[in-house]
Amino acid sequence: METYSFLRELADSWGLLAMTAMFLGIVVWVFRPGARKVQDDAANSIFRNDKRPAEADKPHQAKEA
Repeated sequence: METYSFLRELADSWGLLAMTAMFLGIVVWVFRPGARKVQDDAANSIFRNDKRPAEADKPHQAKEA
């Protein structure tokens, strides 16, 4: 058996199986019960240093005479 054919068959069968297992592992890891706190912390991390709410449309309004 030549090297190319062997590697092609290996990638077609075991490569697909490995990628499927990795995808399923990532999905299970993301949706595990203990992940909620970590995901909420990451989602709200951009608001950690906010001291006051943003001013509504004030910088974008033109001055009226």
